[in-house]
Formats: sequence, C-alpha cells, structure tokens
Amino acid sequence: MRFTDEHNAFRAMVRDVVEKEVVPFIDDWERAGIFPAHELFPKLGAQGLLGIEYDPAYGGQGADHLYQVIACEELARCGAGGIPMAVGVQSCMATPSLHKFGSEELKQKYLVPAIAGTQVTSIAVTEPGAGSDVAGIRTKAVRDGDEFVLNGTKLYITNGTQADWMCVLARTSDEGGYRGMSQLIVETSSPGFSVSRKLDKLGQRSSDTAEIVFEDVRVPIENVIGTEGRGFQQQMSQFVIERMFAAYGTPGSARRALEKTRDYLKQREAFGKPLMANQYIAFRMAELSAQIDLVQAHNYACAEAFMNGEDTTRYATVAKLMTGRLAREVADTCIQFYGGMGYMEETWTSRYFRDSRLLSIGGGADEVMLQVLAQLDGFA
Repeated sequence: MRFTDEHNAFRAMVRDVVEKEVVPFIDDWERAGIFPAHELFPKLGAQGLLGIEYDPAYGGQGADHLYQVIACEELARCGAGGIPMAVGVQSCMATPSLHKFGSEELKQKYLVPAIAGTQVTSIAVTEPGAGSDVAGIRTKAVRDGDEFVLNGTKLYITNGTQADWMCVLARTSDEGGYRGMSQLIVETSSPGFSVSRKLDKLGQRSSDTAEIVFEDVRVPIENVIGTEGRGFQQQMSQFVIERMFAAYGTPGSARRALEKTRDYLKQREAFGKPLMANQYIAFRMAELSAQIDLVQAHNYACAEAFMNGEDTTRYATVAKLMTGRLAREVADTCIQFYGGMGYMEETWTSRYFRDSRLLSIGGGADEVMLQVLAQLDGFA
C-alpha cells in the first residue's frame, strides 16, 4: 500500500486538527462524561472529516478510501477513545446506508447537514434483549396511512443524548428473524421520543451513550432508507464499514501508547538503570510493535480490497477480532510496565486500559466475529 504526497499532507492536517480541537479539551470532556458535539462536529465538517468518501454533491470530499484510513488512525491518537467513537458513528456508522440507498430528498435533508456537522447523528440497532443477535430486535413500526408508528427501546446508543436524528432499525412487518426489517430516519424532536437515561460506562467516557425509548413516534414513510423490508441486509453492509472503521483506528492508538510507554521506560530507573535496559521489557515492546505492524498491514489490505470493489466481510471480521485483542494486550502491558503509577487514574494508562476494552464487544463481540469466520471458512 503506497501513500501519495497528498495522503501524507492530509495526515498532517488531521493530526493538526486533532491537536488543536480535541486534545486540549479531552480531560474536561472525560470528567464531564460528554463532549459538545454541536460545537466540535462543525469544525470537523469544515475540514471535510465527516464525509471523506461521500459524494461532493452532498458536501462530501469524494476521496479514496485511504483518506478514511488515515483519518481513523490519526483520530485514534487523540488520547481518549470516546471522540473517535463519536466521530465514527457520525461518519461511518449512521450514514453509509443513507448515502448508498437513501432517496435524493433524504440525502438533502439529513446527509448534507450530517457531513457538514451541523446535525449530530446516531445509529440505533441494539436493544435490551438483542445485541449481537440483530435478528432478535423487537422495536416495531406499524404502518398507519402515510406514516409508521414506532414503539420500542434501544440501548447503548452512542451520541444518543445529542443526536438530531437516528438511523433506526425496526420491524415493519410481522415476518420473524431477519425478515421484515427497515431502516428509518427518526428525528429526535419527534413527539414520543425520549432519552430514558444517560449510561455510566467503564470507559469511552467523553462519548455520551444512552438508552432510547420510542412511544408512538410517528415517522413519515418517506423516511425509510432504501427498500422497505431490506433493513437487515442494509444494516449488515453498514456493520462491515463500522468494523473497518474500528479496526483502522487501533494502530494509531496502540502505537501512541507504546511510544509514551517507551519514553517513560527510558527515563524511569530501577535497580540502578533505566527500565528499558531490561531485555525482557525491550523484547516485549518490540514484539507488540511488530504485532501492530501486522494488523496495520492487514488493515491496508482490507482497504485495498474495498477500493477494488471486493467483498470485505472477511477482511473486516479478521481486522476487528485481531485489533480488539491486540488493543487489550497493549493496554495491559503498558499498565504493567508503568507499575503502580500506571494503575493511578491520573496516568493516561488507566483511561487507555478502560477505553480499549470496548473494541472486543461493540459492533459485534469477538465471539460473533469468530462465528462469522467459522462460517466463511467452512468450520461451522
């Protein structure tokens, strides 16, 4: 995979934006348990970071997929997982189906402001009784004239307390399993929509996460994204993009963690010499660095396949599984090598340890990734 001078200039721009608009405020946002999306997203939108690959007709950049990879890697270096998560939901999780399948009217009304960052978006799939088992969702939208009447509850919704609209997966027919679902755009200002609670999480604390309730929310039929009844299939395609985004960011955050730990180990002395002089520590750091190279190379192979129009389901599944495991391993090692200082909340290692745990759960748990791989490879 080769990056051009334009790609490298874009990387420098994204790193500069992150350093100026995100890094100085991370600690405050983490303490508050939320970041001001309606303030940050317009700034990111003005730099073209919320619609990198989308059609310029809607405010997107129309750039190749490598620019998105670069953005993911650089956003992940900000020092907290919550902000990349929230940006990913806005740009790579709530809007791909709208861009690919949505009507022109829906794109103008909802995609354009999402890319500009003037509206905050969210993806609402998970429910109290249906997480990785998407076929088990129960939220239902019943047709009533020119509208659907939506009822149900959604859980673990990122950007949930700040979203202006959500891409909601709901049942629009009585067919069971994966049949009869549709993706609906639901405005959060609609009567009957409510945030029942803001969730208190282990990590990713600067990203607000909510439980959402729909009580007789009326949704115009024209707010169906794509084909009614094809929502499950469209969402599965959107999940692939989501998993790619999650995996792409891991080398950035993991490399930053190793760099900070390396610098600490070089200046921290024990038994009369720097900790880095211990061969085991040096070898362990080198081993993790090599593993980051490997997952990053796989990410680039996935990106290349995506740009060639190939089905990247297997690439994305492997990437998410392995980056999730590696992030946990890097986080655990960094805390171990920092010792007691690493266990303190005031040290960056604690936040990184907490934040990294989500990657093996959200967007499809490790066990689901293994199930997908077993099926694709003929083991199940």
